[in-house]
Amino acid sequence: MIPLLIYVAIFVAAYLIVTKVVQGAGVKDYTSLKTVTFGDESAVRPNRAAGVISILTIFVMWGIFTGSSLLPGFLHAPGPFLGTTTFTYTAQVEGQAPNDATVTVIVHPRGESQEAPEVDPGEGFAKNDSVAIAQWRTGLVNVIKNDDISKSDGARVIAIDGQKIAPGETVKTQDGSVTLSDKGTPNFEPAKGWQMEPLYLPAPEAVWTRSLQILDEGFRNFTLLEHLGFSLFRVVLGFLLGAIVGIPLGYAMGLSNWFRGWFDPIVEFMRPVPPLALIPLVIIWAGIGEAGKIILLFLAALWIMAIAARSGVSGVKISKVHAAYSLGASKWQVMRYVIIPNSLPEIFTGARVAMGVCWGTVVAAELVAAEQGAGMMIMTASKFQNTDIVIMGIMLIGVIGFGIDMLMRAAERFLVPWKGKG
Repeated sequence: MIPLLIYVAIFVAAYLIVTKVVQGAGVKDYTSLKTVTFGDESAVRPNRAAGVISILTIFVMWGIFTGSSLLPGFLHAPGPFLGTTTFTYTAQVEGQAPNDATVTVIVHPRGESQEAPEVDPGEGFAKNDSVAIAQWRTGLVNVIKNDDISKSDGARVIAIDGQKIAPGETVKTQDGSVTLSDKGTPNFEPAKGWQMEPLYLPAPEAVWTRSLQILDEGFRNFTLLEHLGFSLFRVVLGFLLGAIVGIPLGYAMGLSNWFRGWFDPIVEFMRPVPPLALIPLVIIWAGIGEAGKIILLFLAALWIMAIAARSGVSGVKISKVHAAYSLGASKWQVMRYVIIPNSLPEIFTGARVAMGVCWGTVVAAELVAAEQGAGMMIMTASKFQNTDIVIMGIMLIGVIGFGIDMLMRAAERFLVPWKGKG
């Protein structure tokens, strides 16, 4: 919740500063006075400043909540407790007055081992204890173990730092919290702060360092470029096969009542089925080789492209068709100069969606007996809790997918310059 609130606050502040102060102070020309933009796609362009600030915000927040060395210390969110702390427990035995003892806790960095220090046991039947616990971890403290009176004699913990506690309850201490187990043993949890544990989210520099290492040494007998190349090849081939079959199918459904009636139930049935659900069936049909992965990506793109082409044909204004016929155009000329040009914008939109779905599916496709590919790299790294490799793979897939989308947008602007202009 806290990161979300910070993100919203940065968004609002950036919007007000950029649009109201920086850009609002400029000289307004005639185009800046245009107010009617609804439905006019050509009038809406991404704000470059907003894009840059958006990316920087994500990386800054990543550094804030991971304690990144790339940011000054005052920008770091409160981190986990590290050092020495104590808490006092109160033990009670029937027929005797309660007795207090102190537990010294050494909280050390995760990944480093440290022995619990020796402490003076003190006087009374409850003896002082010590324990060593790693950051972001918890540790049971069997405080009764070295006491003069044990649990078998009826000894039990009744308070932590003067606060009453019962089995299953938790009490806050100065640098953490203590939960009493069902058997009455204190379980100390050091304060975690707001930063993420590296196991779940490593710092940006850790991901960058691991990326350079993988780029230099490779991963599982293949270079990083080879892994990405295999994934890109599978995605592009599966998408192209889906487009080659899906676009003519969509045109047929948009132009023929018979084709529409015959294929519409099939397309509408398969459209909501996630590609991941088809993996077992594809394995049975095509095995675990390369063909199965291509078929899965083909099916991921097929229905999207068919629906996009069908929608593009159905959306052509009938007045344009009538105008072409009135000028003496043949059916082929209507198809060539009216239907296809006016359906291309929908097809390009569908192609961008299909490519995104294919990139999302390639990770699952490479789960099946793959030796190369970004998806295989991500899943293998996750088994060994190499979160930095997982994040690196996700970012690379996102960057490549974004690059492909930019290329498709550029191709659309070049091939379909009339899009959004009526």
